[in-house]
Amino acid sequence: MIRSTLIIAALALPAMALAQAPAPAGATASTTAPAATAKLRLKPDLTLSRDIVGFGDLITGLSPQDAALPAFRAPALGDTGTIQVARIVDAAVKHGILRDAQDLDSQGVAQVVVTRAARRITGLDVEAAVKSALLERFGVDGRAFALLLDGGAPSVVVEPELTGDLAALDLNYDARTRRVTGRLTMPGSAATRLKPVRVSGQLVETAEVVVPLRTIARGETLRPSDVTIERRPRDAQFNDVLGEMKAAIGKVAKRTLVAGSVLRSGDVQREEVVGRGDIVTIVYEARGIAISLRGRANEAGAIGDSIAITNIQSKRVLQGTVTGPGRVNVSPHGGGQIAAAR
Repeated sequence: MIRSTLIIAALALPAMALAQAPAPAGATASTTAPAATAKLRLKPDLTLSRDIVGFGDLITGLSPQDAALPAFRAPALGDTGTIQVARIVDAAVKHGILRDAQDLDSQGVAQVVVTRAARRITGLDVEAAVKSALLERFGVDGRAFALLLDGGAPSVVVEPELTGDLAALDLNYDARTRRVTGRLTMPGSAATRLKPVRVSGQLVETAEVVVPLRTIARGETLRPSDVTIERRPRDAQFNDVLGEMKAAIGKVAKRTLVAGSVLRSGDVQREEVVGRGDIVTIVYEARGIAISLRGRANEAGAIGDSIAITNIQSKRVLQGTVTGPGRVNVSPHGGGQIAAAR
């Protein structure tokens, strides 16, 4: 929420007049000051869903009649402001709620922080409303598209009790350019009734991509809980992105992967189970014959990789397939070399 540096009383001077006006007909303001033994207590901060701050919102221990009296105007929806304690005391004295500042325990604060509760409308809310209207009015299925709003998502707040979806007042769509313009409203909201949400943007084609759910350090192996599938707009370098979970799970991060970033093929690699320079077991199996000997890996490799290894005894270089940690299988085509090497 936006923190206002203005005191609420200064934000809306007519509200002060409201606080100082005589009580409505039929209501009787307190004429007897509170007893010293029942000292009233000031609230240092509060959150309201109304546009008027009552004395009962600011001070605890008041009678129902005094608590219901309006005092100041609240900040705008979603905003935060402050009221100086001196102004609260002054208004309460004029209404006969206090005799003077000594009747109020201010808890050592100089001002009261007031927040106006609100529901904040997100870019996803706007996009969902536009896509719903496109389908209803133009028969355009927007599920394969993203809405890129001109200037980014608008900043919109509505009354906190409203839980419905935005609806389109009017919407224009150009099928050739995929441009969208229109106005949106929240049913039941005075805020959007007075000032509808204006939108303009363009539908762009999207595709499914793999994105990390958390920051993944270099060298970490990606687990199913680390990544998810999202739809993102296509770009000029979209060909090398990962579009399936299986392309990422079980792979090792080649660099730090930031949460929410699109994963590309160069960001991950298969987990190496043989390192360059490692001593490995070279295995040759053919026609019921199994030969094992020691070798040194000339390069690193993951399971299924073809790597070069050197027979430690004969110094011959062989080509084999990594089949497990520290294990490299040589195909039958290399059998003569292995036999000779031994």
